[in-house]
Amino acid sequence: MKNCILIPSYNEARTIGAITKELKGRGLTVFVVDDGSTDGTAGIAQGQGAVVIAHEKNKGKGASLIEGFGRILKENFDAVLIMDGDGQHAVGDADGFFKKMAETGADIVIGNRMLDTASMPWARKITNRIMSRVISKMCGQVIPDTQCGFKLVKRDVLEKIKLEFSNFEIESEILLKAAKEGFKIESIPIKTVYRDETSKIKPILDAIRFCTFLIKMAGK
Repeated sequence: MKNCILIPSYNEARTIGAITKELKGRGLTVFVVDDGSTDGTAGIAQGQGAVVIAHEKNKGKGASLIEGFGRILKENFDAVLIMDGDGQHAVGDADGFFKKMAETGADIVIGNRMLDTASMPWARKITNRIMSRVISKMCGQVIPDTQCGFKLVKRDVLEKIKLEFSNFEIESEILLKAAKEGFKIESIPIKTVYRDETSKIKPILDAIRFCTFLIKMAGK
């Protein structure tokens, strides 16, 4: 399989260079969608060899992924590994995703942070467990960590489903629409590094968005 990496990024100048450099060192093509950053994220990523897609203003993670997928589908890649640009995902875990997909024939392999939650903020831990139970039931497949942004997705999935949501709801949207089309979803344990960065998740606003999202999805 010919694989690539997609990193949606917003003000990740502190970490994006090292991540891109390490991924390029593994011989992988790296696409970075710079979502209106003001700290030079795009230039740093480009300087390390990434293909950069830049937004003039912030549009949201979902919008960044949708645009990135569109660009990747024009290229001859079989699958795309999506990861965050803030250093929270360990580049060393990447190989496990490709191995899991090859061994199981899965169409999506998603990271699972819930086996070791000691360093995870308690609010995020509770929210993830609740959301994962709801989404797993709707998918008809057990997915321990549906909100994880570290995932490997086959080209077939992206060609089949139509994504619409521009913010963090897209994590669930990908899984729900893929499951509805009969695609197989597997999980793999990953390490997660929580530093002193400010979370881009807005609990109240994102909770409202998630409930609105579920209502819309239930009606489809």
